[in-house]
Amino acid sequence: MALLSVTSPHVHKPGNTGSFMRQVLYATIPGLLALTYFFGFGTIINVLLACLFAVVCEALILKTRNKPIAFYLTDYSAIVTAVLLALAIPPSVPWWMTLVGTGFAIIVAKHLYGGLGMNPFNPAMVGYILLVISFPKEMTSWLPAAGVDDATTAPSLFQSLGLTFFSGAANGIDALSGATPLDTFKTYAGQHEVLDTHPTLHGLLGGYGWEWVNLAFLAGGLYLIWKKIITWHIPVGMLGGIFFLSGFFNTAVDADNYGSILFHMLSGGTMLGAFFIATDPVTAATSNKGKIIYGALIGVLTYIIRTWGGYPDAIAFSVVLLNLAAPLIDYYTQPRTYGHSKPNKGLAKQDKGA
Repeated sequence: MALLSVTSPHVHKPGNTGSFMRQVLYATIPGLLALTYFFGFGTIINVLLACLFAVVCEALILKTRNKPIAFYLTDYSAIVTAVLLALAIPPSVPWWMTLVGTGFAIIVAKHLYGGLGMNPFNPAMVGYILLVISFPKEMTSWLPAAGVDDATTAPSLFQSLGLTFFSGAANGIDALSGATPLDTFKTYAGQHEVLDTHPTLHGLLGGYGWEWVNLAFLAGGLYLIWKKIITWHIPVGMLGGIFFLSGFFNTAVDADNYGSILFHMLSGGTMLGAFFIATDPVTAATSNKGKIIYGALIGVLTYIIRTWGGYPDAIAFSVVLLNLAAPLIDYYTQPRTYGHSKPNKGLAKQDKGA
């Protein structure tokens, strides 16, 4: 009797790329709302601009490549890239920077390598790195979080539109942009009296405002795990790497020069990076053991660059560097094939078996 032989992967539940991508978009909503509450409507404006331009760029490239436009647009991969980039950049950046980063992410980081599934680097983070290297001042300046003092409130919709399209000149609030908690701690590391009194550093759990942003993205990440869109391995590995290094240096070395565990966990883009960026299935490691190693190395690199590097946050750089290492990690962490006593690790093992 003839048997039907079907190659992997074997899908055990209904779904397609578009449905999975939509779940990712739903999971970003709590973080988007938290960013809007503390920093105004700029993030929503950036998301809308990035999504619109991403769809235009995707459609033009698909038409140029003679690919079915409607089929590929409905996988929502371009929208996810745009949303993740827009969530990562400051809400006060001018509109053209959002378009530059989005266009580079879609055209160069994605389609130059062949499109979805072929890109070796996370497109959103490639776009972010282009912007942060080219425009470091704009990309590292955030408005202070609403409520950090009695005089600070989130920009209104009108003010946010002014910041995006007129660089804030019409609203008089462009001069209020300042450093994030990570950048502030990096600047005043070792100055005990400043660290104890600077309001940006003193929320309930971490940097003021950023703690709630990170908790919102944590909630969205847990939703993705619950829905089985991602697994726990990469987030746990990344957060574990940051947890271990921040705990060691803060408690065993010097608390005035090294932030606490909660400060690093709940400041910057930690939770966004751990659950939404590092877990990109195309560019990350694939085996369970490899995912843990991959995530842990991202966490270690993030802490190293935050503490001793030239940038206050380092999620994008860490993720892209580990994208390079993902194939090597997979090579040495392949699981044991059913029916074999040891895992098959690359060509050397295959040649020996032959």
